[in-house]
Amino acid sequence: MSEDIYDAQFVKGVFDRCSGRYIAFSWVCSFGFTERWRRQCVELMPAPETRQPKGYDLMAGTGEVWPHLLKRFPDIAEITAVDISSGMHLRAMERLHTHRAHKIAFIEDDVLASDLPDADADFIVSTFGLKTFNREQHAKLARLVARCLRPGGVFCMIEASDPKGWWLRPLYLFHLKVVLPLVERTLLNGAQDFSMIGTYSTNFGDASAVAEMLRAEGLEVEFKRFFFGCATAVAGRKPAAFAPS
Repeated sequence: MSEDIYDAQFVKGVFDRCSGRYIAFSWVCSFGFTERWRRQCVELMPAPETRQPKGYDLMAGTGEVWPHLLKRFPDIAEITAVDISSGMHLRAMERLHTHRAHKIAFIEDDVLASDLPDADADFIVSTFGLKTFNREQHAKLARLVARCLRPGGVFCMIEASDPKGWWLRPLYLFHLKVVLPLVERTLLNGAQDFSMIGTYSTNFGDASAVAEMLRAEGLEVEFKRFFFGCATAVAGRKPAAFAPS
């Protein structure tokens, strides 16, 4: 029987093994677009209503969204990173975020199995973590976001997507499915973990289904495409007078 690529322990293994080279590989092989999309995701998020807000970065990975969050909202009191891969977080803190350590907490956990408190977060952000979930898991994530945000709390999530309808889509898919695995085999000693990122991305489609799931949980949601649909995002707010669905 083939492995379930959406099983939490499978995902953890992929990203633990990728962690040492993830930052450089993802930036170079996306031609810098991943960094641009993180910034645009934060720009899309509504401003938190509270002073000195605190919140979560779900599927936080290497924490590359934190500089964008702290630049736009310098009064953020705390970001709690939640990720199943401790390797990604440890390398992120060592290489990128030592000077921000006083504002960063970390929970090593499967986000969907985590015991995060109700109505505790002023904001929730996630960049490039949605692809590692299937449709059923996306529905669980939507419920978690609705549960964990305070009334008036805000969120933004972005993911690399399949740009259906774009005339250069075949070239984009060739880059994901052929070029990236070839680079990985050639330059990373035959590793195959980065190839999974392309598989996850093409299986994901786009964030439109996630947007509908979030709306079904009673959240206000904006869906947006970036660069011809190569990335899609959802952002919005939990209404101040929130009635659970």
